[in-house]
Amino acid sequence: MSTHKTIIIGTGPAGLTAAIYLARANLNPLVIEGPEPGGQLTTTTEVENFPGFPDGIMGPELMANMRKQAERFGAEFRSGWVNKVDTSKRPFTLTVEGLGELTAETLIISTGASAKYLGITGEKENIGRGVSTCATCDGFFFRNKKIIVVGGGDSAMEEAHFLTRFASEVVLVNRRSELRASKIMQDRARNNPKISWNLNRTPLEVVSGPLGVTGLKVTNNETGLEETIATDGLFVAIGHTPNTRFLDGQLDTDETGYLLVKPGTTETNIPGIFACGDVQDHKYRQAISAAGTGCMAALDCERYLEEVAH
Repeated sequence: MSTHKTIIIGTGPAGLTAAIYLARANLNPLVIEGPEPGGQLTTTTEVENFPGFPDGIMGPELMANMRKQAERFGAEFRSGWVNKVDTSKRPFTLTVEGLGELTAETLIISTGASAKYLGITGEKENIGRGVSTCATCDGFFFRNKKIIVVGGGDSAMEEAHFLTRFASEVVLVNRRSELRASKIMQDRARNNPKISWNLNRTPLEVVSGPLGVTGLKVTNNETGLEETIATDGLFVAIGHTPNTRFLDGQLDTDETGYLLVKPGTTETNIPGIFACGDVQDHKYRQAISAAGTGCMAALDCERYLEEVAH
């Protein structure tokens, strides 16, 4: 079994950018793509804020282009699910479903974060048809429309506040009567005249027609009755889960599971292992910032390999 110079786990904008840079540096990276190649962008329809595309580009097309670019320079792609990584000895060993054991001198972790969904009827079927988990990605498409934001934490307040730039009205729905959000975020939302509140409501079903989402069916927890709140769009803002479980706690994370990197770098606590994209960024979560950290990870990785060689 030959040892790869570097293996990249994940194929969102971060992993693919890292692959482009490493392939151009003649390091022949092996990229392992999981069951959702392209990451969260493949669930987005049109991407209008990625520089260089004045007319916008479809999310899946942008990811396909990035992959082609990496392949053109010699990156190798294989499909599999990484079950385990052994970081205790070098080279690092990966146990990959469908591919067996692979070894690498360096690793780039770009496994992203998965948006949490409500798990209600009509939700998954309407992603891209009015249901979204990213206000900065999709808010623009809801100019002068009525939108619902579901959630009670800081991210829900932030998304609701941001969406008032576009929407005619934003309704905040939360299943409890009190919110988890910090007081400052709650106050900002309450002081925004475009935001109205529907608290103590449990979402039951996303209602849709031929053109997309038309409403959200909820249970009024005070009366026990079902109600339907009319809306043109539904933003689910109940958080993200970083995809780090397969690492089994071998790399340092924050309390919510995001990988920690040394400030200004993509270096984790284990030399030779780098992290980029949403798996280490819970703040910006944009395709362009993920791509930027992918570039950083590739350059950090290249430098590390040079230093080890000497």
